[in-house]
Formats: sequence, C-alpha cells, structure tokens
Amino acid sequence: MRHENTVFHGLLKLVPWSVFKQLVKKHEMDAGVRGLTTKGQFIAMLFAQLAGSASLRDLTTALESHPAMRYHAGGKPVRRSTLADANRDRSHAFFDDLFAAVLTRSQTGLPRKMRQAVRLIDSTSLRLSSLSSAWARFSKDVFGAKLHVVYALDEERPVYFALTPANVNDITPAKSIAIEGEATYVFDLGYYDFAWWAALDAQGCRIVTRFKSNTPLTVVAENLVSKDQDLILSDRIGHLPERLAYARKNPLQDPVREIRIRIETGK
Repeated sequence: MRHENTVFHGLLKLVPWSVFKQLVKKHEMDAGVRGLTTKGQFIAMLFAQLAGSASLRDLTTALESHPAMRYHAGGKPVRRSTLADANRDRSHAFFDDLFAAVLTRSQTGLPRKMRQAVRLIDSTSLRLSSLSSAWARFSKDVFGAKLHVVYALDEERPVYFALTPANVNDITPAKSIAIEGEATYVFDLGYYDFAWWAALDAQGCRIVTRFKSNTPLTVVAENLVSKDQDLILSDRIGHLPERLAYARKNPLQDPVREIRIRIETGK
C-alpha cells in the first residue's frame, strides 16, 4: 500500500525543530523526564488545537483512533493524566520562545509594503481560577489575565502578543510594541495616550481611533460633507489641547482629522 503523508505531518514540517531542540535544552524541559517528552506534548497539544478537542479526554481518544497519523507525525500514545501533569508542570516560557521563533521565520521574505499594512491592536480578558491568585488577582474573589494582541490585517495573523494580569491598562504593554514605520494602527479608547500617539506619528504611522467625548478640538478647517447622506455628520481638521495635566506640553502637535458619524443604533 502506497504511503501518503497526512496534512498534519506536513504542518509539522514547518516547525523549526533545530530551534525546538535548542529551546528544550535552554529551558531544561526534558530534564529527568522518562515518559512524555516536550516534543510529544507539543505534537499532542497542536493536534488538540487543530481537531478542536474540548478536553484532554477528547484529545487522547482522538489520538488513539488515528494511530497511522500519530506514527508518521512522530508522536506516541499519550495518557490523559501524563499530559495533564506535563501541561501543569512545564514552563510556558519555552512555548513563548518557540512562538517568537516561528513568528520571526514567517515574516522572512514577506513584501514590506508598510504603507498598505494595517495593524489592529486590542486585548481580551481571560477568567482564571484561584490557582492564579499569586499574580492574577483582579478583586477579592476574581482572578484573571489579559491577552494583548497586534493583528496584521493584510497578513491575517498575529504579529505580537503579551499576557498580563487583568488589572494592567491596555496602554502599558502597547508601549513595548515595536513600531512598524508607515503602517496604519487601529485601536480603541484603551490606548488613549497622546505621547504614544506622537511616537507612532514620528515614524510615519497613521492612527485610527476614537476621541473621548470631553476631548477639545481647536478646529482650523472643515471639509464639505454631502447632504445626500446621513452617515457622516462632520469632517474637521484641528489641533488637540496644547497642554496636558500638570501643565505638560502635549507631544502631539500636528493637526488631526475628526470624522463624526452616526451608526446604525443612532449613536
């Protein structure tokens, strides 16, 4: 019978295994391990993501029902309790570094038409159990984290992520993002910081965001708006406040454009 590689086997070829081995050694992931190796754990959890497994029991059952796929992918039978122990005890820092290595490789050779590049920045909250109380306490009995993501719209993939406690403001990790000159950044009011906006502007980036309702705008020009539509209410060019709190000078002195629209809800 002719052998044919599976799609899963083909996906595993994209993993930089030489880097994988270096990171396993760096983080001492397999030190003292007799059974499930880090590679076996990684293959199993990657399969879980692609198969949409709802639990470790679902995952181990699926792996048992696909022995040929598991064999050609280099995986071995996995016990649910062993996999649970590995996920609990092994450091996430290894997978952080592996993600960064894969991300770097995926960017190689991509056309850098940054004037056409759009980067969406946002965060999502993750509810956690009390086991995370040492670092992710939000209030008395609530524990959580935030996943901060920069998503490349044109490439349909994330290009940056950071995990913080839930009580960290969105703008804090955003200031650590490497700015891609001339790209367009889109974000909401969680990233309302004129100094950060100025840093983006200094590298030729365009910014699409919302103003707070109490932000004053010194209008210097108004663009005509067609009276045949009721979506765009006004289109104005102006300056943000020259001074900020404590008499600090606003670093964003260039004029900005404000477009007011009415959405479907009437807001």
